[in-house]
Amino acid sequence: MSNEFSLKVETRDAAGKGASRRLRRLESRVPAIVYGGKDEPQMVSLEFKELVKALENEAFYSHILTLDIAGKKQQAILRDLQRHPSRGFPLHADFQRVDATHKIHMMVPVHFINEDVCVGVKKGGGEIQHNASEIEVSCLPKNLPEFIEVDMTNVDMDQVVHLSDLKLAKGIELVQLSHEHDLPLASVHKPKVRGGDDDDAAAATEEAPAAE
Repeated sequence: MSNEFSLKVETRDAAGKGASRRLRRLESRVPAIVYGGKDEPQMVSLEFKELVKALENEAFYSHILTLDIAGKKQQAILRDLQRHPSRGFPLHADFQRVDATHKIHMMVPVHFINEDVCVGVKKGGGEIQHNASEIEVSCLPKNLPEFIEVDMTNVDMDQVVHLSDLKLAKGIELVQLSHEHDLPLASVHKPKVRGGDDDDAAAATEEAPAAE
């Protein structure tokens, strides 16, 4: 994994919606909680600008993060994020501690590559249809990928790419596949053809009742 994320986190004592609003408004900080592992859940807060900048990077959502809480560093993943319903800025974050010796389940983005040279598109004139933007993986924290690539080079017309077609690094399992759900990720099909204006007009004429 090429990206490293380290966030400075402060502990907080006050809980509740009122305290969270004051924290955001007066101190420009985002309330959060860190939970999981053998330790008790811990209420914390992060600098608003630092969190917003980190959220701009896609890898942040599927990466092992380092939380610096009062000088003590903890490994965690972003498990949930609440945003403002209309303005989109973060309101609250949930971080889950991770243990290097225990597997984690995580949603990882899917990157479709070589779509411009896809056989079904170049030779067959087809269009690529995406059926998934992320998939759930199970692995040790050290093996967590930032994304999973789906190579579309050799995908022919009317061919479907399933989870079972993916080539994964050692130590990574697909959760849905382990449950015998071989879900489709992408396919190539002929473009849908819409009738022209003349055809639409003719159809309308045929359907219209005859004048008396």
